[in-house]
Amino acid sequence: MGPKTRALLIGLGVGITAGAFLAQHSMDRHRRQLFSGRPLRRLSALGYLNSHPSVEAVHLLQDYLAWEKHPMLRRRAEAIARRMEAKLG
Repeated sequence: MGPKTRALLIGLGVGITAGAFLAQHSMDRHRRQLFSGRPLRRLSALGYLNSHPSVEAVHLLQDYLAWEKHPMLRRRAEAIARRMEAKLG
């Protein structure tokens, strides 16, 4: 294996590792913001979850719905949860 190929493979490995770390960090940050005291941050977190459907996100939305008092944010979370449940089966 030549030095260019080896450097390419190392770079690819580092890139994949960094991408996975950043994705996990992003999900953790949005999870924390979902229960923020600021409604705009909660709305932003709902938008993020809407574009990243998963079983974990559905469970998180169920916890959020039990917690959220703001009617508009509750409706938005309910719609997202229903869409995710239908999509995931």
